[in-house]
Amino acid sequence: MEQTNISQIIIDTINTILGNLFSSIDNNLYSLLDDITFIGTDILNDKNFENIFGTATSNGILLIANSLLLGIILYFAIKYLFSHLTYSQIENPHNFLIKLIICGICMNFSYFLLRQFLDIFSNTSLAIRNLGENLFNKNICFSELILDINNNIFIQNSSIDIFSVDGLIKGIISFSLLNLVFSYSFRYILVKVLILLCPFAILTNCLNSTSWIFKSWFKNLFSLLFIQIIVSIILLILFSIDYSSSNLFSKFIYIGGLYALIKSNSFVREFLGGISTDISQNVGNLSKFIK
Repeated sequence: MEQTNISQIIIDTINTILGNLFSSIDNNLYSLLDDITFIGTDILNDKNFENIFGTATSNGILLIANSLLLGIILYFAIKYLFSHLTYSQIENPHNFLIKLIICGICMNFSYFLLRQFLDIFSNTSLAIRNLGENLFNKNICFSELILDINNNIFIQNSSIDIFSVDGLIKGIISFSLLNLVFSYSFRYILVKVLILLCPFAILTNCLNSTSWIFKSWFKNLFSLLFIQIIVSIILLILFSIDYSSSNLFSKFIYIGGLYALIKSNSFVREFLGGISTDISQNVGNLSKFIK
C-alpha cells in the first residue's frame, strides 16, 4: 500500500513538472515563432543593424564595399595590362564597364532593393494566411495553433498525464516546438548575415570569375525566405482540417503537421538548394568536423 502511494507521488510529481514545462512553452514560444518565422522589412528597422549596413556610401559596410569597388577597377586594369604581355584571354572591357556601373548602382541602393525583395515574400506569406483567416475565421499563426491543439488534446493549464496517449502526444508536440524555435532562430540569424553581405555579393557579379558568389548568395537568401511561404501553406492545411478531440487520428495529424514544419527547410533545400537550418544536422556535421 505504501509502495503504491510512493509510486503515485512520483507520477504526480513528474506530471506536475512536465505540465508546468509544457504550459511555459505554450505561453512563451508560439508567439516568438510567429516573429522569427515570418520575416519582413521589420528585420531592417533595427537602428544598430542599419548603422552597420550603412546609411550612406561613406559609412558602414557600404563604405567597405565602395572601397572594394575601386580595388576591383584597379585589379581589372592591371589584369588587362598584363593580358597584352602574356596574350591571355580576359573578359571584354566594355562588358566589364557596363556590369561595373550596374553593380555599383545596385550595391549602393542595396538597402532599398532588399526592402522590396523582403516585401515580396512577406506579402506572399501574408496573403496565404489572410486567405485562411477569411475561410476559417481564425488567425493562421502559431499562437492560434496552440489553442486548437490544447482544445483537442484536453490540456488545460498545467494539468497533464504524461503516461496517457494525450500526454505523450502533447510532449512530442512541445518538444517539436522547441526544435522549431531553434531551427527558425538559426534561420533568422542567417537571413541577417546574408543581408549584411548583400553589397559584397552584388559586387562580385562584376567579374565572370567571381559571379558564382552572387548566384550562391542569392540562392541561399531566396531559399531561406521561401521557407515562410511553405510554412504558411502547411499552417493553412492544418487549420483546414476538422479535428475531433475524441479522434486519435486528429491528434496524430498535429504531430504530422509539426514534423512537416520542421522538415520544410529540408524540402526547400532539396527543391531549390541553399543552407540547411536543421539543428540536429548542423550539430552532426560539426561533430564530424571536430573529429
